[in-house]
Amino acid sequence: MRKPRILLADDHRMVAEGLRGLLEPDYHLVEIVEDGRALLEAADCLVPDVVVADVSMPLLNGIEAVRQIKKNNPSIAVVFLTMHLDVAYAASALEAGASGYVLKHSASSELLTAIACALKGQTYITPVLAGELLSYQRNRPQSETEGGFARLTARQREVLQLLAEGHSTKEAATILGISTRTVEFHKYSMIESLRLKSSAELVRFAVEYGVK
Repeated sequence: MRKPRILLADDHRMVAEGLRGLLEPDYHLVEIVEDGRALLEAADCLVPDVVVADVSMPLLNGIEAVRQIKKNNPSIAVVFLTMHLDVAYAASALEAGASGYVLKHSASSELLTAIACALKGQTYITPVLAGELLSYQRNRPQSETEGGFARLTARQREVLQLLAEGHSTKEAATILGISTRTVEFHKYSMIESLRLKSSAELVRFAVEYGVK
């Protein structure tokens, strides 16, 4: 019987190697990647059954990476394994298409349960956040700035994360394979769309809303 294939994305190598031991008895671990852009490439190339990903990763955060993965390969199930005990992250993960949200300090059995649920087309949210998440989604505030963020394009969100990580316009252009002029266009379009006043405010916004 074929083992379900799992792609693991975590920029902490020791954590990833520990997960290897947990997963390999029942699953085929096809690859471990350490940043969001590598996750996109591996998901397109390997098309695993399940992606297990962290939220915070270099170059492209896990939530944005998963949003793009689900657009290109909707059959891939996704489980987030993260340190973020914040209901807003869990809500964003579900909106991006995730089937599970588990905390790293939870029992290892919880991750295995989440993966099993994802493979069955079910959703698993760590019990610590489940009740709070339901309440949050019912009463979620929608400030003018948050609404503007929701309207940013995928490319703008990519540019935003790279700038928030401290990359220069030229470095961001190289990573994304676009011109510096295009990066500048996206940057100033975001400043205008979010009604901010400067590049510094844009970066502060990115950090505040967990874009990194």
